[in-house]
Amino acid sequence: MMASPALFTASRSQTLTYLLAVCPFSIAFLVFINSSISFVVTDLIGLQHGEGDAVGTLGFADELLALVACPLWGVLSDRIGVRHVCTAGYAILALALVVFVQATNVYPQLLLGRLLFSVGGSAVSTMVTAVLPTVTGRADPQANRESVSSELTITPERARNGQHAPGTSASPSARLSGFVGTCAGCGALVALSVFLPLAARFEKIGLSPAQAIQRSYYVVAAVALIISLVCFVGLRDLPGERSKSWSALWKSDSCEDDEDEDSFVDYPKLSYWKQLSTALTLGFRNRSIGLGYIGGFVARASSVGISLFIPLAVNHYYRTSGLCHEEREPLPGSGLGDIKKACPRAYIVASILTGSSQLVALIAAPAFGYLTDKSRRYNFPLLSAALVGIIGYVIFACLPSPQFEKPDGSLWVFMVMALLGISQIGAIVCSLAVLSNGILRVSIDDEALRKLHEERCANGDENEPDEDQSLLGGSVNRRLEHLSHLKGSIAGVYSLYGGVGILLLTKVGGLLFDVLSSSTPFFIMAGFNGVLLTTGIICGSMNHFGFEISR
Repeated sequence: MMASPALFTASRSQTLTYLLAVCPFSIAFLVFINSSISFVVTDLIGLQHGEGDAVGTLGFADELLALVACPLWGVLSDRIGVRHVCTAGYAILALALVVFVQATNVYPQLLLGRLLFSVGGSAVSTMVTAVLPTVTGRADPQANRESVSSELTITPERARNGQHAPGTSASPSARLSGFVGTCAGCGALVALSVFLPLAARFEKIGLSPAQAIQRSYYVVAAVALIISLVCFVGLRDLPGERSKSWSALWKSDSCEDDEDEDSFVDYPKLSYWKQLSTALTLGFRNRSIGLGYIGGFVARASSVGISLFIPLAVNHYYRTSGLCHEEREPLPGSGLGDIKKACPRAYIVASILTGSSQLVALIAAPAFGYLTDKSRRYNFPLLSAALVGIIGYVIFACLPSPQFEKPDGSLWVFMVMALLGISQIGAIVCSLAVLSNGILRVSIDDEALRKLHEERCANGDENEPDEDQSLLGGSVNRRLEHLSHLKGSIAGVYSLYGGVGILLLTKVGGLLFDVLSSSTPFFIMAGFNGVLLTTGIICGSMNHFGFEISR
């Protein structure tokens, strides 16, 4: 994994902090609270009826707040730096986990605790995307300056179309994104195998169920606090982040000298609203970034399609087929926890199917990172993941039975689950890589912009130059000038797209699951992958023919 450290601008310790702390635990704490929240509601709060509705409402409120919080954290990271946002995010998660188990009622106490968790979770999940281009920037600035000078001397079209010099052909973002996917999957395994059994272990030593749940949350909160400290130390002095601090919240661009040689390139010159609106519109003006946004939409929706709707579909099949002999029926919208109580056979089958899917995804993640590095112009791995997703979701929706045991089942269902896992991890890894490459590709003009800035300051003119002042002057300069400052904002919008994907699939898919067919959510997911495939083909064709969107 660290065989080629020269490919990364970050140090070994910074890269390891990102891979082993930021990536896995951004998922681990979310999986833990989602898996244990039903026990908090029933065993700690003591709610006997309507726990399914309470859990669903808390989850929906979490996602709604995340839609707002993710872009805001992204914009903030462009001012104060990704290190401070990661540190604050995990500290907030630690506080939220402690506050969560102090609640004595669902509304408003448990709701406020879940919203606080959403604020911290939004910060760390957004930083998984924002740190990637920071860690995998160009390793040789001098060589890069020469290649930039060569490119810009010829024509700015080459810069906009991503035609790099031979020395800049490596794509460490694509390679590292594969390991990001693997580490995120390992984080989910940590939550399920280490965090979640804590309550049962505390019960075995004599604590009551309520005390055991509280104690387990305290332990996990302590881990979150440790990860916060690790991020504070491990992400110190990241490349391009030295000029960012809390004091930058109130600073503006000027022509004054700065001790940090990277301050011009990294210093935010846009208002907060302009940062966010620019990141949003970049999805329509830059092919790589737009494709990354849509990939993030599909990736997050895929996670819900596998973790939520496959268990519900299995449970629905068992109930409608008369294969559940337990007296108690699951509460509406109660999720996997009550499926386990109402129909253990369905729970076992659902667990095996989703587990096999996630295992395949975990194994395939590095391969997608490697393949994405080899096909950055046409994004064939991302297109393949979308195509596999279309095939997999359509086949699963048409299966007569989700069972894998005869006489009614077939082992072919595992092949279908493998396709779904490949599609999910392909969308995650490839969208991260495409987005990061898009950010770094447009940032090749940093050196030219630095010279332009110095010329403007020397002439006492801080306004936009005429087009004959510089090759990157005028409209071209306005197009490219601020992208190197918007890594966090772009990451926030990426998370925003993912949140919209989750809400859309859960609400529309859940409604149609009840009123139309249990197969509907999977056809919706096939449609999402179809949109991604179509968009990818269009972007690849535009790259092939050198067509440029008007900016």
